[in-house]
Amino acid sequence: MMQSSRLLWVVAILALIATEASGQEWSRFRGRDGAGSSDADSIPTEWTSRDYVWRIPLSGIGHSSPVVWGDYVYVSSATQDDAQRYLCCIDATDGHAVWQRTFPSPTFDLGNATAFDAATPVVDEQRVYIVWANPKECILQALDRRHGKTIWQRDMGPIDSEHGFGTSPILYEDSLIQLCDNKGSSWLAALDCKTGQTRWKVERTTVKTTYSTPLIYYPAGGNPQLITVGWGPGFTAYDPQSGRQLWQLPLFQFRSVGSPLVAGGLVFAAVGTGGRGRQMFAVRPGDSAKGTEAEVAYEITQSMPYVPTPIAHDNLLFIWGDSGVVQCIDVATGTVHWRERVGGNYYGSPVRVNDRLYCISRDGVVTVLAAARQFQVLAQNDLEEPSHSTPAIAGGKMFLRTFTHLMAVGE
Repeated sequence: MMQSSRLLWVVAILALIATEASGQEWSRFRGRDGAGSSDADSIPTEWTSRDYVWRIPLSGIGHSSPVVWGDYVYVSSATQDDAQRYLCCIDATDGHAVWQRTFPSPTFDLGNATAFDAATPVVDEQRVYIVWANPKECILQALDRRHGKTIWQRDMGPIDSEHGFGTSPILYEDSLIQLCDNKGSSWLAALDCKTGQTRWKVERTTVKTTYSTPLIYYPAGGNPQLITVGWGPGFTAYDPQSGRQLWQLPLFQFRSVGSPLVAGGLVFAAVGTGGRGRQMFAVRPGDSAKGTEAEVAYEITQSMPYVPTPIAHDNLLFIWGDSGVVQCIDVATGTVHWRERVGGNYYGSPVRVNDRLYCISRDGVVTVLAAARQFQVLAQNDLEEPSHSTPAIAGGKMFLRTFTHLMAVGE
């Protein structure tokens, strides 16, 4: 009986450890499936500089977002004068640097309001993956996430873009997936995570560079779909195993910067130009197993975002505009519940923690709203430095990145 009780105790402890470990993952831009959501109960609504668990300087500057696996945070940056790139692994507990890698890179004209570091890394249990791109090359690289040693590196060819490169990689099972829509040769590819070898690659016809990050949609009772958006292809779904195109709706007439989001069985995405959103659609994905075609469920015609990605909670969709106008609509119908100005200008996207929304303005002010049918501003927290990034939440902490610093609030 004592051995049986001891065995049950060990099983319970292992289950608790597994549960805690799963809560430590924010592995890609906007977390799991790009949804930007967390149910952590230790993230404060309001704080001051005295409340940070830790705050550290970063090498160079950057607009990418942090990612987290276990007890480690990974964040990239670059210097603006010589385009030297950095990837740093940081202990999530106390903020000390575990390792940092430096990568030389040629400079080129970025245009305004951007940086050489814009694409967010992606991480799994074994490796952290990064992408650097310039007019001469697009480098995909896998590093050992504990020690920073390069495992493999691929040059996927040149890019032609007005504002640098910003599409983040994602993972599907044991494949690294990268979208590269630009003015030159555009493509979507899946690489073997262990070796970097190409598993499949499809050519795409695009009008201008895409900066949005794809997602994997898991329909109920259906097969996974790799969803991309871009000017020219519009909404396009692929089989993530083979790269075979499943359906397409070429709706867009402007550039795609914000990423798609799945909510209530619909895919939402917006495009724009000139610093403002111009088109936004809710699309019902096609499903060959059920014999259904992709179709437009409805169109959103007011206060559309250009850069920020929307976020959903409890059958509500929250659309955070670049100029600080936020609206709440019904996911199923598009009915507007409220539309209010919160102030500020935004390149970062909102994230949700339980029933609260957090979004960092370009001035570095984190506005916190109630994720509810009634509009309510809960707090505004000043990070004291500009930011174009999106927070990450894992292990009871929220990680916030400004141009030159990374900080943690929470447990």
